Amino acid sequence: MNAPTVPVLQVHQLTKSVQLEDEVLHILESVELTINPSESVAIVGPSGSGKSTLLSLLAGLDQPSSGSIELMGKPFHDLSEDGRAAARAGTVGFVFQNFQLLPALTALENVMLPLELQGARDAEAKARHFMDEVGLGHRLNHQPGRLSGGEQQRVAIARAFATQPALLFADEPTGNLDSANSQKVEDLLFKLNAEFGTTLVLVTHDRELAKRCQRTLVLDNGTLVEAAHASTGA
Repeated sequence: MNAPTVPVLQVHQLTKSVQLEDEVLHILESVELTINPSESVAIVGPSGSGKSTLLSLLAGLDQPSSGSIELMGKPFHDLSEDGRAAARAGTVGFVFQNFQLLPALTALENVMLPLELQGARDAEAKARHFMDEVGLGHRLNHQPGRLSGGEQQRVAIARAFATQPALLFADEPTGNLDSANSQKVEDLLFKLNAEFGTTLVLVTHDRELAKRCQRTLVLDNGTLVEAAHASTGA
C-alpha cells in the first residue's frame, strides 16, 4: 500500500485584514485550500479580489491575520521572515509578470544564481540544461536587455525550474506578452510541470490559461470557491 500523500499546501481558515483610517478592510475571509503534489491550480477573480494577496500569503511573502498554512506538511505561516525564506529555499520557485531578471547578468548567469545560492557544484551545467529546455541554448550570453519579452520570461521559467522546486508560483506569467509568446510560455509551464512533477499554482486574468489547469479556484469578495470545468490538459 502506498504511503499517504502529504499536501504541498494546506490552508485552514486563512484571513487577511488591514486597518484603514476608519475601518477594517477584510481582503480574505476563512479561506480553505488543499493543493496536492503535481497538481496545476489556477486562481482567478476580478481585479481587487485579493488574488495577489493570497499568492503572497501562500508563498510566505506576507503573513495572515489569522489561520494556518502548512508547506510540505509543516507549519509555515507563523515562522519568522528568515524562517519562511529558509523553508522556501529549494522547495518553492517563482515566475513573475515582470520577469525579475538581474539586468547586469547574462541569461545563463541569471539561471545559475539560485543554484549557486544553494551551493550546487554543477550550477553551470544545470543552468545550461534548463536554458536548452526552454529553447534558449543559443542565448546564454545575452543580457536581459538584449532579449525579447517572451525570451526573458522563458529565462525566468528556466531559473524557476533549475532548482527543481516542489512548488512553483506564477503571478500573471503571460500578462506582459503578446498572444504568440503567451502561448509559448503557457506550453512551457505545463510541459515542465508534467516533466518534473512540479506543483503549479498560478494567478491569472486569462480564463483560457486557467482552463489548462486541473483545477480553477475563483476568488471573489475574499472568498475562495472551486469552479467546475473540464481540463484541456497541456
